[in-house]
Amino acid sequence: MGSHRRLAPSGFDRGASVAVSFLSVAAAALGAVPAAAAPNDETRAEVDRLYEQAEKATEAYNQADERADELRDEVRTAQDRIARQQQRINSMRESLGSLAGAQYRSGGIDPSLALLFSDDPDDYLDQASRLDRVTAHQAGELKELQQAMRELGQDREEAAGKLRELEKSRKTVAAHKKTVERKLATARRLLNSLPDTERDAYGRASRSGRDGMPDLGGATAASGRGAAAVAAARSALGKPYIWGANGPSGFDCSGLTQWSYAQAGVSLPRTSQGQRYAGRQVPLSEARPGDLVVYRSDASHVGMYMGNGQVIHAPYPGAPVRYDPVGMMPVSSVTRV
Repeated sequence: MGSHRRLAPSGFDRGASVAVSFLSVAAAALGAVPAAAAPNDETRAEVDRLYEQAEKATEAYNQADERADELRDEVRTAQDRIARQQQRINSMRESLGSLAGAQYRSGGIDPSLALLFSDDPDDYLDQASRLDRVTAHQAGELKELQQAMRELGQDREEAAGKLRELEKSRKTVAAHKKTVERKLATARRLLNSLPDTERDAYGRASRSGRDGMPDLGGATAASGRGAAAVAAARSALGKPYIWGANGPSGFDCSGLTQWSYAQAGVSLPRTSQGQRYAGRQVPLSEARPGDLVVYRSDASHVGMYMGNGQVIHAPYPGAPVRYDPVGMMPVSSVTRV
């Protein structure tokens, strides 16, 4: 979020954030819109709150979407493993079937091998020790087949569980998406309800003093990858905020930092909560360019420190990637990747 007229959070849908109780306490302690505030001030304050809540929902959406991607990969891996195991079983059956055919041509099929073609090979193995004509080689092959079939069953059960979890994750993604879209639509309606002069003033306030290059001092990044991420983040200045996006044409807050470090060859988690633990925690007083600055107690916003008390971040819809003071909102932690 930007720094203009920021009020205390008012809470958030249960499904999109784990910080409901904190936000409620903060709102009670700091107060909401004063009773004497002008109606337009109340509208602008509500727009700010909606943008903040939408950002929390966006990070919840990103987390659910990331988990869905992981599950899709796991399901594909399980399905590949099942296919290979099934091929192995088919080959073993063919081998044992050839043996049975040879025995038939030589004077009769082994009764133990006849059981192989039943629907219950386990039943055969339970009886195998009592069959006189089972050779050691045959018994070994059949035991190997039994083990392969058991592994196949386990793999299929695991894949079925992953598919159920994937479907649940898809529903979670859809729910968070609706939450974000609802809050952003409400914010847009409120902004459109303002007189033209008030709406323009709101836009100017969100961009005030941020169009030029601030004095970043002479600080340098703590590592080469940090320096590369800083250069990438600077190249994204002016790109639009797009919720759920991680570049290169638009970003949400964690999408910007993830993309910037990807340009440096570093893979970061998709969410600001995950990025909080993507490296070593350092005090804010020791922050260096490239460090990740995480905001709010629920880690629902993240920016990149650039030096001299400035961060680059993707603030909220309508405000492009830009510089802001590092203290624009409560800092939760600083992470050096």
